[in-house]
Amino acid sequence: MSSKKEMLLNVAENLFYHYGFHSIGLKRIITDADIAIMTLYNHFDSKDDLIVEVLLRREQRYLEQLRQYADNKAQPLFLNLAEGHARWLMEHESRGCMFLRAKEEFGGDPEHVIVQAVHAHKKHVMTLIKKLDASITDRDMIRFFLLLEGSTALAETQDVSIVCRELLDMTRNSFKLSHTG
Repeated sequence: MSSKKEMLLNVAENLFYHYGFHSIGLKRIITDADIAIMTLYNHFDSKDDLIVEVLLRREQRYLEQLRQYADNKAQPLFLNLAEGHARWLMEHESRGCMFLRAKEEFGGDPEHVIVQAVHAHKKHVMTLIKKLDASITDRDMIRFFLLLEGSTALAETQDVSIVCRELLDMTRNSFKLSHTG
């Protein structure tokens, strides 16, 4: 990937995450990225295409973090994944789920490319978890996902370290996991 495209994506992600998708225009993005408008259009046909690419890159980083934490064989998978999610919350500013924020801004049109990207992201997370342990029941998947999504939402208004501690404790208790595995 070209350094200009990389810069463009990094700046766009930061601006979208901090200010929202509709409130940030392409002019602000190219100004902050210090690139020409034609550079943007050489890489993306529209703002929607740029947003989808930003979301996909964010998803790749998040899924990779979950995969890395899942490799710990010393404790149960859900606890590993909860630790990976907690680390994500601690390392990123607590402004909630960028995907759900995108869905809120782009509404309920299931045909909209950004809404489709959001739905795909949530499905990709569940698919990853199922690939890591095919024995996970649908009920446990939903219960675990509620813990992840709830902790993300609560971290917007509460001390993120407390939220993360409770996420780990609730994961242990909800799935009868010991502290050591």
